Amino acid sequence: MDIEAYFKRIGYKNSRNTLDLETLTDILQHQIRTVPFENLTMHCGGSMELGLQAAFDQIVRKNRGGWCLQVNHLLYWALTMMGFETTMLGGYVYNSPAKKYSSAMIHLLVQVTLDGRSYIVDAGFGRSYQIWEPLELISGKDQPQVPCIFRLTEENGIWYLDQIRREQYIPHQEFLNSDLLEMEKYRKIYSFTLEPRTIEDFESISTYLQTSPASVFTSKSFCSLQTPEGVHCLVGWTLSYRRFSYKDNVDLVEFKTLKEEEIEEVLKTLFGVSLERKLVPKHGDRFFTI
Repeated sequence: MDIEAYFKRIGYKNSRNTLDLETLTDILQHQIRTVPFENLTMHCGGSMELGLQAAFDQIVRKNRGGWCLQVNHLLYWALTMMGFETTMLGGYVYNSPAKKYSSAMIHLLVQVTLDGRSYIVDAGFGRSYQIWEPLELISGKDQPQVPCIFRLTEENGIWYLDQIRREQYIPHQEFLNSDLLEMEKYRKIYSFTLEPRTIEDFESISTYLQTSPASVFTSKSFCSLQTPEGVHCLVGWTLSYRRFSYKDNVDLVEFKTLKEEEIEEVLKTLFGVSLERKLVPKHGDRFFTI
């Protein structure tokens, strides 16, 4: 695996040697704007492979995206190769309808320590929940970013990531009650501890998430990619674009229902994704908002 190939894939041409917060932020932003958060392989009859080599081949060599177990694994590898002090962590995702965090560790994220300060770096949550900058590991501090205000809180060794969202304006009236819309202004995202993890810790959950009817990954096909102003999302046949801060404290959310023959071109033009096999779009009933 070639770190220069990774840099080329994400379009990064800046310093490889300066290990500071500016460089860390730059790497994160380049990755989230070029590497989609997506599970399309599952809905093309394939599987989401867990290994680092498989993630590198899919994301770097095939110009695809992936889910957190792939995109954050690759990010962890790249930052480690650059010389950053990194730790792989595991998270428990909040389920809004059930009002609780997942019982299983289903999210991979990265901790980076710089000059005695620790940061959470995560390129694998996508949609309007995606952080755009590393979050300093400080409890109770509001950390405003372009997508929203993020907040980390620590209680008895467990850290919680939440966000405070803006109002949203949806000009297409037929989508006002879409199940893809996040209606809560204060949103819990996930919890985690600082216990170091390895990719092998995610083996069983990777299988479960790809096979269980209860998994959102089997229920919905999705692809999301951050832009300098917002985020594109494709869920099933529904394409959306959220523009952050369209007006004061308001996001603009536009929707379009695609015809099946339009999906391939949209994936190429908006997400930079070319699929090797035919996608079977799916919009199941599991909770998944943009």
